Amino acid sequence: MSRVAYLTHADCAQHDVGPWHPESPRRLQAVDAALRAAPWFGELLEIVPPHATPEQLARAHAQAHIDGVRDAVPQDGVAWLDPDTGLNPHSWQAALAAAGAAVRAVDAVTAGEAQRAFCNVRPPGHHAEAGRAMGFCLFNNVAVGIHHALAVHGLARVALVDFDVHHGNGSEDIFRDEPRVLLLSSFRHPFYPYSGAQPHAGFVPVPLPAGADGSLFRAAVARDVLPALDAFRPELVFVSAGFDAHRDDPLGGLNLVEDDYAWITRALCALADRHAQGRLVSVLEGGYDLGALGRSAVAHVEMMR
Repeated sequence: MSRVAYLTHADCAQHDVGPWHPESPRRLQAVDAALRAAPWFGELLEIVPPHATPEQLARAHAQAHIDGVRDAVPQDGVAWLDPDTGLNPHSWQAALAAAGAAVRAVDAVTAGEAQRAFCNVRPPGHHAEAGRAMGFCLFNNVAVGIHHALAVHGLARVALVDFDVHHGNGSEDIFRDEPRVLLLSSFRHPFYPYSGAQPHAGFVPVPLPAGADGSLFRAAVARDVLPALDAFRPELVFVSAGFDAHRDDPLGGLNLVEDDYAWITRALCALADRHAQGRLVSVLEGGYDLGALGRSAVAHVEMMR
């Protein structure tokens, strides 16, 4: 069994709404190039995932939303769903590939092909609600993957840890009434999407002030996230891996560095080893400084090995 699977898809690079937009194909390429340059890359199991199916999408999203995204795809140029979130003629295929990677990663770790998996995909997903695309996100990739784990593999407890600089409001929306899922989200607050500060059943928020550094982040995670995860005893750990809390990120306003991402990844892998037979699936979310994004992804995946 390979220790770590690496999933990416060429279709994810075809979603492009303009060279000025921070969520660009260059992000996918930066992560891929940085990982392939790592001396241990050859140890990874490379998987090209299939596209998500309509049934898989519909477990996480309202049919009207799925149809609306599909029908809004333009023949040429760019169509805007909101001021941040656009579609080009290839965006539908890219979104299906991104969600399909999360599904395929679940299959890989539950079947024993790999113990952990990293999905280098875009568009990102954690802002996509059950019925709405927003914040660069069309479909909620991690939610599609988690619902697949629940429905097809029969898991009873799945944890989702989101360390993107922005709160994963879409994931909170989709899993609000799902007792089998525990969501733990660290994020800058107040900050886009200006939600998530209130805890409730199945949701542990970790709001961080602007400028927070790694010591504050680690203390908050150690205090609020890791004990809640241990108490929940997940059978699978999912990660919304946004690297835009890095100090070099132009959008984030926090001050994490690569070692902080290595630290939380190591902690989550140890927890997965204790409770989930080591099973952990990570899916790329944000991160908009290409150098910091590539280095952070390498630090993240290296700790999964």
